[in-house]
Amino acid sequence: MKYAMLVLKNLTRSKRRTILTIISIAVSLFIFSALVSLPTVANELLANSASSVRIAVHNKAGLTYALPESYKTRIAATPHVEAVMGESWFGGIYHEVSDSFPNLAVDPETAPALWTDWDISRQSFADFRKIRTAAMVGPETMKRFNLHVGQQIMLRGTIYPISVTLKIVGVTGGKAPPNILFFRRDYLEEAIGRPGFVSIYWVRADSAAAVPGLIANLDEQFANSTAETQSESEAAFMSNFMDAYRAFFTMAEVLGLIVVITIALVAANTAAMSIRERRAEIAVMRSMGFSSRLILSLLLAESLIIGLAGGVLGCGAAYVVLKVFSAGSPAAGPLSAIRMPPVVLGETLVVAVLIGLLSALVPARAAARRNIVDALRAVA
Repeated sequence: MKYAMLVLKNLTRSKRRTILTIISIAVSLFIFSALVSLPTVANELLANSASSVRIAVHNKAGLTYALPESYKTRIAATPHVEAVMGESWFGGIYHEVSDSFPNLAVDPETAPALWTDWDISRQSFADFRKIRTAAMVGPETMKRFNLHVGQQIMLRGTIYPISVTLKIVGVTGGKAPPNILFFRRDYLEEAIGRPGFVSIYWVRADSAAAVPGLIANLDEQFANSTAETQSESEAAFMSNFMDAYRAFFTMAEVLGLIVVITIALVAANTAAMSIRERRAEIAVMRSMGFSSRLILSLLLAESLIIGLAGGVLGCGAAYVVLKVFSAGSPAAGPLSAIRMPPVVLGETLVVAVLIGLLSALVPARAAARRNIVDALRAVA
């Protein structure tokens, strides 16, 4: 604290240079933190939402092919199976095409046993089983459209040429996707007039250890049938949806690294120019009794403050932009929940500190250790 005013005085000696350096670091770290947030959030969503005991059973030919209703009884009779729930994708829109969000139909009787980690109240599930047009909605969708429990809404089908009128009976929580909506599958089957087929069977195993064997057993049961199955853990199933973004995530990380290296070189050049202009001043300070170590510390402190200021500005801007993007683009698939995780915030601030310290380390060290007479003679 003894030399704080000296450091601040040197920072404001060339205000334009200091401000421009801070802005350049802020812009680069804004890009870095935003890009790095993409794969980080994707991995967090996958880890946080997937259950170790849930299995997705779908048609081996692809998710667009249905499975017969008769499979449900056979799956339920398989050892280590606690519950089975049929799911059919609806893919409706609320008002306009931009008002889309994940919506699907499920079996009301077995949904509570499958989604024990979704923090849905017993009363909501009781209403869901009792009311034929009942629907459960995620908190982000509720907030986005200003919905409330008890409200009736209509979804217009995009896959099926029908519309369904639904009554909201509860809000999901826990590990449920925050923008999801699900309603009763028997209501959907009745509306489309195609009973007896489902998109996916969700299976709950009695233990995580039983999952690999159960997956093999299920696929073996339906091998060589007209609708062969492909069973996989919930984590693997959700990971398949992320695969379409993997190349983009890798590119984002590489671009973020390139941006950081580029701005580090620019900051190093700026620091070298600033220190070079102060060679005479540094020589005078040393002649007055300032040690080389103290001068080096003062110069590094200046650069560190610039780096941290840029880091804070960049992180703050990225946090706001990602939050606005998340609120305004819920139809962007897995990227709809994009935000800045705390780990990315920490990484970005560490990068800011490294840029501040390393960019000035070499020129500051050389200037602090230079012979006083040589420094004054060079300036003269």
